[in-house]
Amino acid sequence: MANFVKDFRCTLCNKIYNELEVVYTCPSCGEKGILEIEYDYKAMRKFVDKCYFRTNPDFSMWRYHHLMAIENKHIQKMLKIGGTPLYKANHLHKSVGIKSLYIKDEGQNPSGSLKDRASGVAVLKAIEKGYKTISCSSTGNAASSLACHAARMGLKTLIFVPKRAPIGKVNQLSIYGSNVVMVDGNYKETYELSKKAIDHYGYYNRNAAINPYLVEGKKTVALEIAEQLDFSPTDWVAVSVGDGCTIAGVYKGFYDFYMLGLIDKIPKLLGVQSSGCSPFVTAFETKKSIVEAEENSIADSISVGIPRNPVKAWDAVEKSNGSWVSVSDDDILKYMRKLGTKEGIFGEPAGVAAIAGVRKAVTLGIISPIESVTVIMTGNGLKDPKSVEKAINPPVLVKNDFKALEHYLKEKGEN
Repeated sequence: MANFVKDFRCTLCNKIYNELEVVYTCPSCGEKGILEIEYDYKAMRKFVDKCYFRTNPDFSMWRYHHLMAIENKHIQKMLKIGGTPLYKANHLHKSVGIKSLYIKDEGQNPSGSLKDRASGVAVLKAIEKGYKTISCSSTGNAASSLACHAARMGLKTLIFVPKRAPIGKVNQLSIYGSNVVMVDGNYKETYELSKKAIDHYGYYNRNAAINPYLVEGKKTVALEIAEQLDFSPTDWVAVSVGDGCTIAGVYKGFYDFYMLGLIDKIPKLLGVQSSGCSPFVTAFETKKSIVEAEENSIADSISVGIPRNPVKAWDAVEKSNGSWVSVSDDDILKYMRKLGTKEGIFGEPAGVAAIAGVRKAVTLGIISPIESVTVIMTGNGLKDPKSVEKAINPPVLVKNDFKALEHYLKEKGEN
């Protein structure tokens, strides 16, 4: 099938480049000139339609490789990424206060998070371009996903994480054989050190805000949601936001399908941040430019003081007629418990923030109780065991004696 990439457009100055003219960002605008990959939808429509999807037996994200600006020669060697379940809530929609709630469980990807979608693309592009080592900075999920898929394809990885990175994610890095640098600093400082190392040693850069191809992987979660809902997506899609790359990808996926005539509308996007680190929400509420925020939240994956992809993220919410909200860590912990006890899904804090955000948006009148919402659960709760401890009551030790058991169950009201 033909390559449908038309050009690369700078989101700041709107200059157009072909693929050979750019590496990561706009040559004129520098690092802030994030590039957008644009497609020839008219040509693509001749090949990509509902019939194509109905007859495609591959239910991983690689079924969308024609929309992802990647070669397909190495795809068969990759792990299965995507094809994650979309559940209609049995009970949680009542607690949230809406008629219809869907949960996209990205914790079932190979390394346990949505970041596998971007890392899979990064690994394939690194191989295409002849790199042997790939590197990034991360609070955890991007790092562990990169280490996972690079190991599968025989690439070396150099990963930079801040000292607050959750132990579950750091353990993953070690299991996958990555060279891990734990930086004595915050995410901003970790990112800057990784950038210097990548530039100096010439590694392939997996940092999602810099690399334009990675949004093409992230957007496949939106393509799947649309397909799983028979090309009739919900009124809203709620996304937790850190750097802004994921919500940018979600918009891009729905935009692609809209331009191909496969869906009739682009859902409104709800960007959710933790109140302990909410630069987008603060800018939205004050109607001012984004400024650096403190990184003070249990939701480590979205605790990003300086978003690296602000333009795309801001555009995603604005162009979809969406909105922004922030939620407290207490609300995140509350909905971790609710998601587990009411739906049997174990979400990490960053993902669960989106559910708490939906509840807040309903309370504020942003989302109507009669509207439908999809929440993207970005990662598995097992990746952050320390935060889980804050969300639960520890089990009670009972003597190995049946009378003691009876007494315990009676106190609990279970008998």
